[in-house]
Amino acid sequence: MTAKLDTQTLRNLDQAHHLHPFTDFKDYAAHGGKIISRAEHIYLYDSDGNKIQDAMSGLWCCNLGYDQDSIKQAVFDQLQELPYYNNFFRCSNQPAVELASKLCELTPERFQHVFFTNSGSEANDTQIKLVHRYFDLLGKPNKKHIISRNNAYHGSTIAASSLGGMKSMHEQTMGLNYVHHIEQPHWYECGGDMSEAEFGLHAAQALADKIDELGEENIAAFIAEPVQGAGGVIIPPDSYWPAVKKILEERDILFIADEVICGFGRTGNWFGFETYDIEPDLVTFAKAVTNGFMPLGGCLVADKVSNVLLNGAGDFAHGLTYSGHPASCAAGLATMAVYEDTGIIESSARDLAPHFNAQLQSLVDHPIVGQVRSKGLFAAVELTDDKAARTRIAPDSAAAVYCRDVAIEDGLMVRQTGDAMIMAPPFVTERHEIDNLVAKLTVALDKTARQFGIS
Repeated sequence: MTAKLDTQTLRNLDQAHHLHPFTDFKDYAAHGGKIISRAEHIYLYDSDGNKIQDAMSGLWCCNLGYDQDSIKQAVFDQLQELPYYNNFFRCSNQPAVELASKLCELTPERFQHVFFTNSGSEANDTQIKLVHRYFDLLGKPNKKHIISRNNAYHGSTIAASSLGGMKSMHEQTMGLNYVHHIEQPHWYECGGDMSEAEFGLHAAQALADKIDELGEENIAAFIAEPVQGAGGVIIPPDSYWPAVKKILEERDILFIADEVICGFGRTGNWFGFETYDIEPDLVTFAKAVTNGFMPLGGCLVADKVSNVLLNGAGDFAHGLTYSGHPASCAAGLATMAVYEDTGIIESSARDLAPHFNAQLQSLVDHPIVGQVRSKGLFAAVELTDDKAARTRIAPDSAAAVYCRDVAIEDGLMVRQTGDAMIMAPPFVTERHEIDNLVAKLTVALDKTARQFGIS
């Protein structure tokens, strides 16, 4: 390890040389940020020793918290034996082989093949190439277009951000012209006077309408998160997914389930598509597959697609230097072992998630809370200055940004998306720590109400 540097030296170097993701570079160069120096259980510690409860599981990935010695040891051991070799040139390695097999074992029987990447962004780039290759081999070269949703997040490479529906990303980069976006199933934001059930059907119909507009013969796939995570924990109305499932069953269009955030237990099942009883043809995974300890992502490919790919002549012209990296796959295997051996996905869904939801519901009557929504172990709290009209407190999400900042200063790491406070606590969080999370969030909401003159 390098010698420890004091906080001010680290901050100065960070501001002078480090360009951070999704950050206002000018602002950061002027004001800087926290230096996170260590972590244990569900707590982060900055370089000044301040303790922060992590209510975001890192970045939706450390579902098992930070004290998983078996995962760390698996990475260490693998680095001693085979620190790296690629999967090109008809080569493979044991951790990649075993993890591919394990992931196929943990998913429905129709998934028997895996393509490894380093991240969810790369995995969604790969999905585009897989679906295009699939339809080319079927003699349907016109099927290139992909439908996604507004406010979806599918990664930050040019291809993945094109798939996503984040306005700020589209404004800064010219994306792919064959990706099209439809309305998101976000009743609170978009539902107007419709009931949630009515709006769910309305949002699903937007998919059918877009297919009719573009022509089914031109569309390769629909991509969606079971629950839109980075978009603000958008939990669709109960009427939405059954209607979407029916639309897709009636058409020759592949369905890509982006499980980067929902996958590995976040919704209460191993995968979000199981929670909503939907049947994807391809699944994107990353983040919690290694508990965030090593970079790894990938695509699960159902037999419907893989059978065509396996029978097609010629190379699949796509690959990554670190695809199937042995140390990352070792971390994935160790993570799967923890999930399976402890039964933590099932026990947290049974015990912790209901407590989390019940405690959050205590915020419904807070003067600036418009809606509380949760599914499994993630949730959003919408801020408003008028509960009936669902209007926003201040322009540019200023109230939610303020609420986030005061929560972090008080020792609670939460995230702001739009005008919502969002959270995804680790599965190893204890009930009293959920209580502490809600108590600290309540304090932040109180401070925000005072700051913006709402009582």
